[in-house]
Amino acid sequence: MVIGIIILVVVVLLAIWMVSLYNGLVRLRNNRENAFANIDVQLKQRADLIPQLVATVKGYAKHESETLQKVTEARAGLANAKTINEKIQADNALTSALSGLRIQLEAYPELKANTNFLQLQGEISDIENKLAASRRFFNSATRELNNAVQVFPSSIIASMFHFTKEPMFEIPQEQRAAIEKAPEIQF
Repeated sequence: MVIGIIILVVVVLLAIWMVSLYNGLVRLRNNRENAFANIDVQLKQRADLIPQLVATVKGYAKHESETLQKVTEARAGLANAKTINEKIQADNALTSALSGLRIQLEAYPELKANTNFLQLQGEISDIENKLAASRRFFNSATRELNNAVQVFPSSIIASMFHFTKEPMFEIPQEQRAAIEKAPEIQF
């Protein structure tokens, strides 16, 4: 009788422990999804500002249409992305296209003095800073989930319920060289 009670208590404690681990994994997964939702909001805001920026730039740089076309296509790709991974890839493409646009703008000093352009540039800069903070939070949430999925004993529960290691929000390899290069400052 005593052995039966001890076995029952052990089974109940084991069940409580497993439920606790499972619930922790669910919380971490939801936290990661919430973190990406914050990125999504910033991406939408940035995508909404881009047509205004492109229209302003077009007025000054009609012959630079290839760069503007890349920005427009990248924005459309972001709008059509469905999954978190697709949105990460589309955002990387848009970031690259905007980088090309910034380089083109250096050739137009009169555009840099335009009030509308300066306001849009300030808004995009603000959104880029918010995006950077949101990406850091997303990567932190992803790291916590990945740690829980990979660390024993929660890895047992994770594999039982098909929790997997998730990708971080990273810079694509083709953009790393440009980012790692020190900026050239000219006066």
